[in-house]
Amino acid sequence: MGRSYQIIMLENKVFSCFVFYSVLLVIKMYIIAIITGQVRLRKKAFANPEDAQRHGGVQHFREDPDVERCRRAHRNDMENIFPFLFLGAVYSLIGPSLVVAHAHFLVFFLFRVLHTVAYLCVLRAPTRSLAYVITQVPCISMAVQILACVFWLYR
Repeated sequence: MGRSYQIIMLENKVFSCFVFYSVLLVIKMYIIAIITGQVRLRKKAFANPEDAQRHGGVQHFREDPDVERCRRAHRNDMENIFPFLFLGAVYSLIGPSLVVAHAHFLVFFLFRVLHTVAYLCVLRAPTRSLAYVITQVPCISMAVQILACVFWLYR
Protein backbone atom coordinates (compact mmCIF):
# COMPACT_ATOMS: atom_id res chain seq x y z
CA MET A 1 0.00 0.00 0.00
CA GLY A 2 2.81 2.47 0.83
CA ARG A 3 4.39 1.82 -2.55
CA SER A 4 1.35 3.09 -4.46
CA TYR A 5 1.54 6.43 -2.60
CA GLN A 6 5.22 6.70 -3.48
CA ILE A 7 4.43 6.13 -7.14
CA ILE A 8 1.72 8.82 -7.13
CA MET A 9 4.08 11.28 -5.44
CA LEU A 10 6.99 10.50 -7.81
CA GLU A 11 4.93 10.60 -10.97
CA ASN A 12 3.10 13.82 -10.14
CA LYS A 13 5.71 16.41 -9.21
CA VAL A 14 3.01 19.08 -8.94
CA PHE A 15 1.19 17.02 -6.33
CA SER A 16 4.44 16.48 -4.41
CA CYS A 17 5.05 20.24 -4.47
CA PHE A 18 1.49 20.84 -3.27
CA VAL A 19 1.91 18.36 -0.41
CA PHE A 20 5.12 20.07 0.69
CA TYR A 21 3.52 23.51 0.98
CA SER A 22 0.32 22.10 2.46
CA VAL A 23 2.21 20.41 5.27
CA LEU A 24 4.09 23.65 5.98
CA LEU A 25 0.76 25.50 6.16
CA VAL A 26 -0.71 22.94 8.56
CA ILE A 27 2.40 23.20 10.76
CA LYS A 28 1.98 26.99 10.70
CA MET A 29 -1.59 26.56 11.92
CA TYR A 30 -0.41 24.32 14.76
CA ILE A 31 2.15 26.95 15.72
CA ILE A 32 -0.58 29.59 15.95
CA ALA A 33 -2.61 27.24 18.17
CA ILE A 34 0.41 26.83 20.45
CA ILE A 35 1.00 30.59 20.50
CA THR A 36 -2.67 31.12 21.42
CA GLY A 37 -2.32 28.71 24.33
CA GLN A 38 0.86 30.40 25.51
CA VAL A 39 -0.76 33.84 25.36
CA ARG A 40 -3.72 32.47 27.35
CA LEU A 41 -1.36 31.20 30.03
CA ARG A 42 0.72 34.38 30.11
CA LYS A 43 -2.34 36.66 30.25
CA LYS A 44 -4.36 34.27 32.47
CA ALA A 45 -7.37 34.52 30.18
CA PHE A 46 -9.12 31.19 29.84
CA ALA A 47 -12.10 30.23 27.68
CA ASN A 48 -13.38 27.58 30.08
CA PRO A 49 -14.16 27.97 33.80
CA GLU A 50 -12.42 24.71 34.69
CA ASP A 51 -9.20 25.94 33.07
CA ALA A 52 -9.46 29.27 34.88
CA GLN A 53 -10.06 27.47 38.18
CA ARG A 54 -6.98 25.34 37.62
CA HIS A 55 -4.86 28.45 36.95
CA GLY A 56 -5.90 30.72 39.78
CA GLY A 57 -9.66 31.06 39.94
CA VAL A 58 -12.81 31.90 38.05
CA GLN A 59 -11.73 35.54 37.72
CA HIS A 60 -9.45 34.26 34.93
CA PHE A 61 -12.46 33.00 32.97
CA ARG A 62 -12.44 35.98 30.64
CA GLU A 63 -11.57 37.30 27.22
CA ASP A 64 -8.32 39.10 26.48
CA PRO A 65 -7.58 41.26 23.41
CA ASP A 66 -4.25 39.54 22.74
CA VAL A 67 -5.77 36.06 22.97
CA GLU A 68 -8.61 37.16 20.71
CA ARG A 69 -6.10 38.49 18.15
CA CYS A 70 -4.41 35.06 18.07
CA ARG A 71 -7.77 33.36 17.71
CA ARG A 72 -8.75 35.66 14.83
CA ALA A 73 -5.46 34.90 13.07
CA HIS A 74 -6.11 31.17 13.50
CA ARG A 75 -9.71 31.47 12.30
CA ASN A 76 -8.56 33.46 9.28
CA ASP A 77 -6.08 30.69 8.48
CA MET A 78 -8.86 28.10 8.59
CA GLU A 79 -11.05 30.23 6.33
CA ASN A 80 -8.26 30.47 3.75
CA ILE A 81 -6.01 27.44 4.09
CA PHE A 82 -8.79 24.83 4.01
CA PRO A 83 -10.07 26.04 0.61
CA PHE A 84 -6.45 26.18 -0.62
CA LEU A 85 -6.00 22.53 0.38
CA PHE A 86 -8.99 21.50 -1.71
CA LEU A 87 -8.18 23.71 -4.68
CA GLY A 88 -4.49 22.80 -4.68
CA ALA A 89 -5.20 19.06 -4.54
CA VAL A 90 -7.64 19.20 -7.45
CA TYR A 91 -5.42 21.63 -9.37
CA SER A 92 -2.52 19.19 -9.01
CA LEU A 93 -4.58 16.57 -10.83
CA ILE A 94 -5.41 18.64 -13.93
CA GLY A 95 -1.83 18.62 -15.20
CA PRO A 96 -0.57 22.17 -14.73
CA SER A 97 3.01 23.21 -15.41
CA LEU A 98 5.25 22.47 -12.43
CA VAL A 99 6.75 25.97 -12.57
CA VAL A 100 3.36 27.66 -12.63
CA ALA A 101 1.94 25.40 -9.92
CA HIS A 102 4.98 25.94 -7.74
CA ALA A 103 4.53 29.70 -8.12
CA HIS A 104 0.88 29.38 -7.03
CA PHE A 105 1.77 27.30 -3.96
CA LEU A 106 4.78 29.41 -2.99
CA VAL A 107 2.94 32.73 -3.27
CA PHE A 108 0.06 31.41 -1.19
CA PHE A 109 2.41 30.05 1.47
CA LEU A 110 4.65 33.12 1.74
CA PHE A 111 1.78 35.57 1.93
CA ARG A 112 -0.11 33.45 4.48
CA VAL A 113 3.02 33.59 6.64
CA LEU A 114 3.22 37.35 6.13
CA HIS A 115 -0.48 37.65 6.98
CA THR A 116 0.08 35.78 10.24
CA VAL A 117 3.12 37.85 11.17
CA ALA A 118 1.19 41.03 10.37
CA TYR A 119 -1.73 39.84 12.50
CA LEU A 120 0.24 38.66 15.52
CA CYS A 121 2.82 41.45 15.51
CA VAL A 122 0.20 44.14 14.78
CA LEU A 123 2.06 45.42 11.73
CA ARG A 124 0.86 48.69 10.24
CA ALA A 125 -2.01 48.63 7.77
CA PRO A 126 -2.36 47.71 4.96
CA THR A 127 0.25 44.92 5.37
CA ARG A 128 -2.23 42.29 6.56
CA SER A 129 -4.90 43.26 4.02
CA LEU A 130 -2.42 43.25 1.17
CA ALA A 131 -1.11 39.83 2.19
CA TYR A 132 -4.69 38.54 2.30
CA VAL A 133 -5.51 39.86 -1.17
CA ILE A 134 -2.33 38.41 -2.66
CA THR A 135 -3.15 34.96 -1.24
CA GLN A 136 -6.48 35.08 -3.03
CA VAL A 137 -4.82 35.44 -6.44
CA PRO A 138 -3.42 31.89 -6.69
CA CYS A 139 -6.64 30.45 -5.26
CA ILE A 140 -8.80 32.25 -7.80
CA SER A 141 -6.38 31.26 -10.56
CA MET A 142 -6.52 27.60 -9.54
CA ALA A 143 -10.31 27.69 -9.25
CA VAL A 144 -10.70 29.22 -12.73
CA GLN A 145 -8.31 26.68 -14.26
CA ILE A 146 -10.13 23.78 -12.56
CA LEU A 147 -13.51 25.06 -13.77
CA ALA A 148 -12.17 25.55 -17.30
CA CYS A 149 -10.74 22.04 -17.32
CA VAL A 150 -14.01 20.53 -16.11
CA PHE A 151 -16.01 22.66 -18.53
CA TRP A 152 -13.94 21.54 -21.53
CA LEU A 153 -13.89 17.93 -20.35
CA TYR A 154 -17.67 17.66 -20.25
CA ARG A 155 -18.47 19.89 -23.19
